[in-house]
Amino acid sequence: MSSLFPALTDDPSGRPALRFGERSLTYAQLASAAGAIGARVRGEVRVAVWATPSLETAVAVVGALLAGVAAVPLNPKSGDKELGHILGDSAPAVVLAAPGDELPPALAGLTRIDVDVDADVPGAGAPVAGPVGDEEPALVVYTSGTTGPPKGAVVPRRAIATTLDALADAWQWTGADVLVHGLPLFHVHGLVLGILGPLRRGGSVRHLGRFGTEGVTRELSTGASMLFGVPTMYHRIAEALPGDPALAKALAGARLLVSGSAALPVHDHERIAAATGRRVIERYGMTETLMNTSVRADGEARAGTVGVPLPGVELRLVDEDGSAVGAYDGESVGEIQVRGPNLFTEYLNRPDATAAAFTSDGWFRTGDVAVRDPDGYVRIVGRKATDLIKSGGYKIGAGEIENALLEHPGVREAAVTGEPDADLGERIVAWVVPADPGSPPAEGELADHVARRLAPHKRPRVVRYLDALPRNDMGKIMKRALPS
Repeated sequence: MSSLFPALTDDPSGRPALRFGERSLTYAQLASAAGAIGARVRGEVRVAVWATPSLETAVAVVGALLAGVAAVPLNPKSGDKELGHILGDSAPAVVLAAPGDELPPALAGLTRIDVDVDADVPGAGAPVAGPVGDEEPALVVYTSGTTGPPKGAVVPRRAIATTLDALADAWQWTGADVLVHGLPLFHVHGLVLGILGPLRRGGSVRHLGRFGTEGVTRELSTGASMLFGVPTMYHRIAEALPGDPALAKALAGARLLVSGSAALPVHDHERIAAATGRRVIERYGMTETLMNTSVRADGEARAGTVGVPLPGVELRLVDEDGSAVGAYDGESVGEIQVRGPNLFTEYLNRPDATAAAFTSDGWFRTGDVAVRDPDGYVRIVGRKATDLIKSGGYKIGAGEIENALLEHPGVREAAVTGEPDADLGERIVAWVVPADPGSPPAEGELADHVARRLAPHKRPRVVRYLDALPRNDMGKIMKRALPS
């Protein structure tokens, strides 16, 4: 496999590569700064990166990749206990950080290397190690740890290259594209897609530092062609659009609007499309798999779906007994299993967890449940552990009920879970944040609303009202943190 970033050596011109606020680097400058870091870490197995939304994080990761060293991105918001686990598990040789960044006590025993984005190293940019194999680790990204301590997913160079090239095919992504986003850089979405993606194409990225609709307007109005975001960001955009014609005009001029990391509610899809004439497209991936499916740039941007499998990715739905769900009827629910060159290699130091994650013939068990429409489009309805509700003999995905609830004008946020019921097996419970806390919609009104849109057996049997839903850094609802 060729270099992950051909433009670092093929294009030593003044073309912009990265911009964070007022600070930027051309490809030649990035090659020099990353080459300097690569030379300092060459020969190590793993290095930690204090992954703030900054030029230094991007330079550190690219430098490690040039040296054939695996980067371990650290979430700056992690507590000492979590950081201690990650550092003990991954045993990085050093931590790379921006000069002046204050590191927490958990990193006190680790040698620190400050990243100099102005380093001028003649001839830098070429790999600073010998040939690096496709299966060699590129990143160790730690999962959220919802079922125990975070696990380190070892992502090989092969997976990064193939997933980014598959997205280039699906999204018609080229070096002419300029991407804007404000995503954190310790996750696959912000780091692999949002930083390494443009660099592999030879394009450029403008990072907002902190997401804001004014930043989106500014960048899309001055040459940016693509926007990446999570549903929370697109929800804020949808809320702002009625009073912000400049934002509507900027979005209307974008080539591609992409949402990921969680399902974008249909209501927000429709509000953005109505105001801008542009459809947001969704894709589906995980830390362990990188990207599996996407709505294609030349396909139908169908709200509520994550499109079709990307080139090279095999996808199937499987019933609880292990048999394949063959029906593409939009109703038959199964767990998503995938196979392809986009997959991770292993969970670091966890052969038991690695073995449990795969079937005997190499399919990865995602834990996500979905249905497929007759034309093959995938519609995710939730997580197997928290979102597959078995009620009255039916298998029901929480996601479609949440979307229906969000179409009610009295609902600002919604989550759906199941709880034990002596008669039904499980009853459907809706957790609702009202649009007007002083006058929430009645339980019966919401139940009837869902029954009319979906089916009577999918209506909530219980509605519980909250001031806000618990969410993680990427805007995903943390259902395990809902009140018991």
